[in-house]
Amino acid sequence: MTQKIALITGASRGLGAALAEALAPTHHIIAVARTTGALEDLDDRIQAAGGSATLAPMDITVPEAMATLCRGIHDRWGHLDLWLHTAIHAAPLSPATSVAPKDWSKSLAINATAPSVLIPYVAPLLGQTGRAVFFDDPRAGEKFFGAYGASKAAQMALAHSWQAETVKTGPSVQILQPNPMPTALRARFFPGEDRSPLTDIHAEASRLLSEILN
Repeated sequence: MTQKIALITGASRGLGAALAEALAPTHHIIAVARTTGALEDLDDRIQAAGGSATLAPMDITVPEAMATLCRGIHDRWGHLDLWLHTAIHAAPLSPATSVAPKDWSKSLAINATAPSVLIPYVAPLLGQTGRAVFFDDPRAGEKFFGAYGASKAAQMALAHSWQAETVKTGPSVQILQPNPMPTALRARFFPGEDRSPLTDIHAEASRLLSEILN
């Protein structure tokens, strides 16, 4: 297969799905998420547009599953051209004095620990010329965003370190900040918000990809 290969973690909905659809004309998409039905819906849309995808319904917090995924990518394609990491857990908003232990643990597991496991697995597949992309949402320190803000900040700190470490060696590591979009994640944080001023998710995916691919 001469087509470029893109791994998208968190591909079943929101920005991950929109990026998958936007990339599908030029890349074979490896779509990772926990929700099988949503992945199948994404696959239908990609195929309808003439693209192709490999669905990987799995939990990124399970290291063995991620190791199996990356080994499978190596055995089938030998490399990755692009990794877009959009998987995220949006813990319920709460005062710092009331963060539930389960919400704290789940936030760290998905938002911080999972990327720390994935990076060493994915890096050899990207090699010197591939590109990894992370998406920032700087909520750290905002009131009621304790669990989400802290875990997302931890992910960004890790991504920035990897970025600095690979300047001369590759792969290229890019960190982008999307504009506010009418996603389900945002609706959890801002219920009842007027969504009309928010950026269309497919338009935003196209804008981000113009930065990523150029």
